[in-house]
Amino acid sequence: MLGTIVNTACIITGTLIGTFFKKGLGEKYTKTLFNAMGLASLALGASSFVQNMPKSEFPVLFILSLAIGGVAGTALDLDGRVKRLIAKRGGESFANGLISACLLYCIGTFSIVGPVLSALQGDNTFLYTNSTLDFVTSMVFATTYGIGMILAAPILFCWQGLFYLIAKLASSSPLLQGTLVNELAIVGGVLIISSGLSILNIKDCKTLNYIPALLVPVLWFLIKSLF
Repeated sequence: MLGTIVNTACIITGTLIGTFFKKGLGEKYTKTLFNAMGLASLALGASSFVQNMPKSEFPVLFILSLAIGGVAGTALDLDGRVKRLIAKRGGESFANGLISACLLYCIGTFSIVGPVLSALQGDNTFLYTNSTLDFVTSMVFATTYGIGMILAAPILFCWQGLFYLIAKLASSSPLLQGTLVNELAIVGGVLIISSGLSILNIKDCKTLNYIPALLVPVLWFLIKSLF
């Protein structure tokens, strides 16, 4: 769990630093930094997709995952419910910022594969790399949305902790011997791209509605293991 603890600490530290410098940045520079995070999201999402797609044994699974997950999330109105809940405390803009930050921190190759490698091999390389990225990103988000962005830290800790525990408990499971991690990274890459489009105000895809898509590969491998 050391890598996850470091990652969480980097988000907290970055948020505090960004909040401190918030008043010193003009709107022009804040917008520039935010656009930079949007572009970084697109790059990271595309990288995750491109790197893992050739390793996939089921190239159409991510399409089915997005379709099924998107329908389920829309039916549950996940995006709307979460935004309304957060907006009650910090406003709509803050809600959008916190959701974008959490998606960028959590739904990516490093945050999915990192805890798994840490649990199975004791390798924290991915998590340390993710910590560096999140440190910079958290500063940028904090300059726009303030200290409230620190709420993303415990969310990241729980998210990575969940993958760490699952990997520990299922270390001998055939699920982790196949391409499940790759499939999750592919879907995660698409979700990060979606988040980047939202940050850049190009298209609000209501990314949270697609979060259930991450469950589809898991269910697919569970069903496949029974036959």
